[in-house]
Amino acid sequence: MVDTSGIAVFLGLDVGKGEHHATALRPDGRRLLDKALPNSEPKLRALFAKLARHGPVLVVVDQPASIGALPVAVARDAGCQVAYLPGLTMRRIADLHPGEGKTDARDAYVIADAARTMPHTLRGIEATDEAVAELGMLVGFDDDLAGEATRISNRLRGLLTQIHPHLERVLGPRLAHPALQTILEAHGSPAALRQAGRDELIALAKPQAPRLASRLVEEILAALDEQTVVVPGTEAAAVIVPSLATSLRLVLEQRAHLEERVAALLDAHPLAKVLTSMPGVGVRTGARILIDVGDAQAFPSSAHLAAYAGLAPVTRRSGSSIRGENPSRRRNKQLKRAFFLAAFASLHHPASRGYHQRKRLEGKRHNQALLCLARRRCDVIFAMLRDNTPYQAGPSPVEGPSHAASKATLSATTS
Repeated sequence: MVDTSGIAVFLGLDVGKGEHHATALRPDGRRLLDKALPNSEPKLRALFAKLARHGPVLVVVDQPASIGALPVAVARDAGCQVAYLPGLTMRRIADLHPGEGKTDARDAYVIADAARTMPHTLRGIEATDEAVAELGMLVGFDDDLAGEATRISNRLRGLLTQIHPHLERVLGPRLAHPALQTILEAHGSPAALRQAGRDELIALAKPQAPRLASRLVEEILAALDEQTVVVPGTEAAAVIVPSLATSLRLVLEQRAHLEERVAALLDAHPLAKVLTSMPGVGVRTGARILIDVGDAQAFPSSAHLAAYAGLAPVTRRSGSSIRGENPSRRRNKQLKRAFFLAAFASLHHPASRGYHQRKRLEGKRHNQALLCLARRRCDVIFAMLRDNTPYQAGPSPVEGPSHAASKATLSATTS
């Protein structure tokens, strides 16, 4: 929650690429300003200086990154307090105001009025250092590349399934392997693979898969023998498959280079050793947690962090027809994914695996048990970051979650 005591001006900014719409309200609701202004530092600085004559200014945006980054930076440099109103929350608050139209002016007023009357809906925007800002940009680009790699892989698997299902069952799960990408770049059709023969295929795969090459080629040749007919469109696929394999290789190489840069930035951060001491937290998941959580000072408790990440289920009950618990729609999806992946990666750790197995015995499915594990680990990560304390395995499984989280022990994975 953002502290709005002593604020004299509530400025709502509906940010845009070329211009923003600004609405400024006094604590009593009186309107001081309602106009559009360019996305320009001089204009923004002049506006903040003008409003500051009335007293402390709270600047609230509906998007703190991308197109909202400049207003936030200028406002902070001008001495204004800054905050963020999530888009879904803004839309729900807008329903409380008369009218059904959606304009920049109306949205700016809703943002300013929400800051004035409902400060609990706001989220603080912490000042980030250059390293964290760079991490955020690199990790965001890595997320885009990951999506692109998935799209290309799915396209490749779809083509292979269409022209030769037996071959897809062998190649599909291994498309991320460099040896397989090399083979598909050189021979992108069943006929080309047959024509190349065992020796040439092994020669292509061996530099990148010395131990796997022979077995992989034998499986490919065995799959080719399972189908004798040629499906229509196979010749066209022979042109597309090598191109897709090359694209996939380049995207994965970009991700590998990015990971090196992210790892270097993460290692230089004071909280890096604290985060990566937790089993299952790697370079990408650690960077995402550091970007979105930081030192955890923005969250009053681990429960608040779990709610922000979408790990705390929302109970929905209405009479006898609606009963159940569902994930929160106001979650940070990237942060939830990082916690989930870190929990999955921690299954090699005995305590994490034991907790996951106990949840399975309670009747939960694999993913449900992983979410329970991620939620429990969230308590520990929160305490680790808050106290700047590396992970320590807890000796006793009988401590409650709040007591154990305060000591940043393994209580996240023991009940």
